[in-house]
Amino acid sequence: MNTIRICLFISLLAVFSFPFQKNGDHACAQANLLAKITSLKSDTDITHASWSICVLDVKRDSVIAEYNSHLSLIPASTHKILTTAAALSLLGWDFKYETRLEYDGKLDSIAGILHGNIYIKGSGDPTLNSETFKKKSDTVPLTDQWAKIILAKGIKKIKGAVVADAGAFDDETIPSTWVWGDMGNYYGAGACGLNFSDNKFSLYYKSGSKKGDTAFITKISPPIPGMKVASYVRTGGYLDNAFIYGAPYDELRSVKGSIPANKINYEVEGSIPDPPLFCAQSLDSSLRKIGIIIGEQATSIRSQSERAPSEKLEVRTQKSEARQTIYIHYSHTLDKIIYQTNIQSNNLFAESILKTIACVSPSLRGNKTNLGSEQTGIDIVQHYWRSKGVGLKGSYMADGCGLSRFNAINTKQLSEILRTVTLDSVVFNTFYNSLPVAGKSGSLGKLCKGTLAENNIHAKSGYMTRVRSYAGYATSKSGKLLSFAIIINNYDCSPAQMKDKLEELMIAIAEIE
Repeated sequence: MNTIRICLFISLLAVFSFPFQKNGDHACAQANLLAKITSLKSDTDITHASWSICVLDVKRDSVIAEYNSHLSLIPASTHKILTTAAALSLLGWDFKYETRLEYDGKLDSIAGILHGNIYIKGSGDPTLNSETFKKKSDTVPLTDQWAKIILAKGIKKIKGAVVADAGAFDDETIPSTWVWGDMGNYYGAGACGLNFSDNKFSLYYKSGSKKGDTAFITKISPPIPGMKVASYVRTGGYLDNAFIYGAPYDELRSVKGSIPANKINYEVEGSIPDPPLFCAQSLDSSLRKIGIIIGEQATSIRSQSERAPSEKLEVRTQKSEARQTIYIHYSHTLDKIIYQTNIQSNNLFAESILKTIACVSPSLRGNKTNLGSEQTGIDIVQHYWRSKGVGLKGSYMADGCGLSRFNAINTKQLSEILRTVTLDSVVFNTFYNSLPVAGKSGSLGKLCKGTLAENNIHAKSGYMTRVRSYAGYATSKSGKLLSFAIIINNYDCSPAQMKDKLEELMIAIAEIE
């Protein structure tokens, strides 16, 4: 009897403390969640913050708990939910990317001379030569494999060049709203029509023994032809505080900040300036390595379009239908790519998927060009969610991955999107399994251990400076599937402390009856 009174008292206190919609039989079971929300509301670390939570009963389509669920907030990487869930429906779980090796001109099969060029025609595959999908048995580099295929075609000499064709996507590899401090780093690598090696490179440093010592670059891997690195990195504290600055297609990369002391081969990762060109250069190197003679230096269609007429390579056609196909490389299926997108929170994968939606689903917007642009992808994704009955007023989409601070959504919308996904069993099963699991995998791997949330909550996390978010699913004690979203912007405590506070909310959600 005393327990019931305590539950009722806490529930009533919470009801009068903040907006809350309840079903009567849930009142006691929800008391702990309500108490956690009330406690967070009065936390001095978020006095100046904007924050929101929404929890839905998926089957009943009813609100179990909410606070500020109407506020439009920056979601960070929980924004990937909009892109990846829509892609599974629009493209299909079994969708595969194709990368084609092609040639133009005339092939003299007797002499083994190609009077033309070799093309690498991309379709936006973000996994091409990606470390994510490499196996221990993959000992032969991808471009070495391609070189052998070209040689087997009887081509021993190429009069032209190896040309990267990244025309599946537009040349604007990153959204205009990404910040300067992000785009030079690995997580700010843009999406190209021909992605290669995760569009990133690594700098390896040797640091000094004391603070202020110069840190020296010992290796760049892979070597990027033409790229120049200006390093101003010093030995600092125990944190990685080194950042790479540089724009797409700009060969100069500047590195500033500090790395921990007494490190050898300390890795700092950056974005490759021109991934399609680097892919062509890599194949060019592999071809020359096995004795194939090439008349011109590796290039790209984009690079050729920017050259003066007198400097242009003789590219006989930029229309792929006039070329001959040598080989087609297929990616893994989309379900496997989306699994890695959400588990790793991979920005490049998410951005590429968004642009792929623009290529493959143009009819939703009337786009006749089949060009993968950021804005077309955004328009299609937003149209998709509206067509499913999700109201997006107050929601703003600036990219596909959540890196832009121009993205905004409220927790009611995010929870409703998650609920809507459950209506398609094929999409839901794949999407649900792609989300990190509390206490088990991804960014949730160390959270909620030893609680009802462990191995229960499947959720995407989001993090950037002064932003924390979680959105996903929990199964209640009675077996009900719940969708939830939590977002907080501009808190005053450390990111780790805020993570702990939101972890308590997720544990309380899992404890609902």
